[in-house]
Amino acid sequence: MFRNISWKRFLKSVALVTLALTFIFTNVSSALASPSSERTDSINKATLENSIESEALIARRSGGRIGGGGFSRPSPSSPSRGGGSRGGGFGGGFGFPFLLPFFGFGGFGSIFTILIFFAVANFLVRSFQNSGFGGGGDGGVATTNPKVTVSKVQVGLLADAKELQQELNDLAQKSDTGTASGRARVLQEGTLALLRHPEYWVYAKSESNVSRLEEAEAQFNRLALSERSKYSEETLSNVESQFRRSESETTTAESPAEYIVVTILAGVQGKSELPDVKNADNLRQALRQLGSASSDTLLAVEIIWTPQAEGDTLSNDDLLATYPDLQPL
Repeated sequence: MFRNISWKRFLKSVALVTLALTFIFTNVSSALASPSSERTDSINKATLENSIESEALIARRSGGRIGGGGFSRPSPSSPSRGGGSRGGGFGGGFGFPFLLPFFGFGGFGSIFTILIFFAVANFLVRSFQNSGFGGGGDGGVATTNPKVTVSKVQVGLLADAKELQQELNDLAQKSDTGTASGRARVLQEGTLALLRHPEYWVYAKSESNVSRLEEAEAQFNRLALSERSKYSEETLSNVESQFRRSESETTTAESPAEYIVVTILAGVQGKSELPDVKNADNLRQALRQLGSASSDTLLAVEIIWTPQAEGDTLSNDDLLATYPDLQPL
């Protein structure tokens, strides 16, 4: 009996001592490990923040923008004057004499009735044509919601093309973007600036989308916003005669300036598809075709380029990451 009691007490004591030692050593290990773990977490967090900040500084770029215009709905054409009556008659020059058969000039009633029928039919056909329902094709839809081509030409040039940047800066400062003729000049001068520097062409891309006026405006705005989102500061702009220039807050990265990217967007009434750009000749043709749009058909234009500020950079890695669709020439 005595042995059994001692044995049980011994086991209880061993269990208590083991449990106490476990708690002690566990707390000590946690206390010793905690500062080191917290220090490591702090170092990792600081490293991550520095890395994110460095990437943000590298990706922070300036940009320039010129253009304006709108996709206003054209007013429907007024009815042709030739479709109305002349001298009180029904089209075709047939007037008052048509009423004579109905007032007792016998023998000729049936002939004049047929002539009246053709005159009235001619009048109705002209009226329908002038209102846009005749003539086949799109009719009134083409008048109020015509076809529009939204075109985009994008060129990646070597950063040595400093004179091109200066030409675009000067164009932004001197252009009248509040008028149709001024915007047509912006398009012509912008395409000419690129055509004058083929020795710097490295990458390019073109696209054209034909749609109705309502869809074209949304498409143009989408393309413009997409290009403007690729830089963080719009340091120079002239849109609808609203000129703005600000000092760049960009931080020059260690990587050298390698490229300049210029994008030209144009909304032109009618169907005018650009050729696919696969080489320098295709690009030259696309720029000439785009720049030839007249002020009467040009609805909107924007020229967007980056970098704009002096000392700002666009490295090869930035180009590949931001403009993956550009094709080498």
